[in-house]
Amino acid sequence: MLHLYGRGYEDMQRPSAKRSRMMNEEKKTDRAPILKIEHMNITFTQYDRGMRQTELPVIRNLDVEVHAGEMVAVVGSSGSGKSLLAHGVMGVLPYNASMGGRILYCGEELTKQRIERLRGNEIVLVPQSIAYLNPLMKIGSQICKGSKDEKVKRKLRDIFARYSLKPEVEELYPFELSGGMNRRILISTALIEEPKLVIADEPTPGLDLKMAKRAMEHFRELADMGAGVLVITHDLELALETADRIAVFYAGTTLEEATVSDFEREETLRHPYSKALWRAMPKNGFGFVSGEQPYVKDLPGGCPFAPRCGRCTEECRKGEIPSREIRGGRVRCLHLEESFAE
Repeated sequence: MLHLYGRGYEDMQRPSAKRSRMMNEEKKTDRAPILKIEHMNITFTQYDRGMRQTELPVIRNLDVEVHAGEMVAVVGSSGSGKSLLAHGVMGVLPYNASMGGRILYCGEELTKQRIERLRGNEIVLVPQSIAYLNPLMKIGSQICKGSKDEKVKRKLRDIFARYSLKPEVEELYPFELSGGMNRRILISTALIEEPKLVIADEPTPGLDLKMAKRAMEHFRELADMGAGVLVITHDLELALETADRIAVFYAGTTLEEATVSDFEREETLRHPYSKALWRAMPKNGFGFVSGEQPYVKDLPGGCPFAPRCGRCTEECRKGEIPSREIRGGRVRCLHLEESFAE
C-alpha cells in the first residue's frame, strides 16, 4: 500500500495564533470590512400536502462582517442554518431558495454577476462536503485547475508538505483517499489561490484533533497575510484558539458578536445563549440548558432563545429584538443591563 504521509510535520515552525490576534488588533480599526452582510434573509419555498405552498424562513435578519486580516468564526449547533450563510454569499443556493438583505464585498454590492466572476479567485469557499471533489479527476489537476505551470505545481507540493501529504497524492483520485485526507485536499484548494476572502464551511470534520488545529492555524495564517476569513463551525473551543471574533448563531440568526477575549469569562459575554455555550465547554463543567433549538416551522416570536432562557419576559416574545452595540460587541437581548450588573 502506498504510504501517503510525509515527514517533518511536527518540526514545522508554527506561528502563535494568540500573538497574531494581538498584532492584528491595533490595525483592525482602520480597515473597512471586506465582507459585510446586512439583514440577510433566506427563505425556502416548499409544498405541503394538497400542493399548498409554504415559506420557511431559515435565516432571518442576519448581520455579520469580516475585515481584511481578520478571522471570524460563526459558531452554532447543527441544524441552525450556518451553512446557508456560506451558500448565500457564494451565490450557490438551491433553486427553491430566495435571499433578501444586502451583501457588500470591498464596499460594493455583491451582485450575482459579480460573485460569478470572483468565485474561485478572489473569493474562495472551502465546502463542508468532500462530494465537491470531482471523482473522475486527479487531485493535482483539480487543485491546480488544470494548470501545467511548474510554479503552481511547486506551490501545491509545498502545501501538501504542510498537510503531511506526499507528492504522489497529485496523481490519485478522491476515492483512493480517506475522508480525512480529502478534507485536507479541500482546504488546499483555498491555499493554492491568493484569495481576498475565504469562507470555510465546517472545515474540520473527519480530521483528528492535531490536523483540525493545524487546519485552523492555516486559516489564521491566511488572515495574517491580509485575507478576510469566515469560518463556519460547531466547535467553539477550536474557534477560540485561532479566531479574532465569534458570531454566535442560533435558529437562523446571530444573537451576539464578541471578541475571543470575551469568552475568557462568562461575565463578559452578553447574551444568555452565549453564556450557556461558555458553561457547556468541558473546562467549564459541561453545563446543560434544558430544551432544544426550535425547528424553523416552530420559531417563537421575538428572541428564538426565549423558551429556554431563564431571563425571558413577555417583552422577549414580542416582535424583533434589535441588535445593539455594547462593550465592543453586538447583541440581540433586552436584558443587557441586568447581565452586566451581576
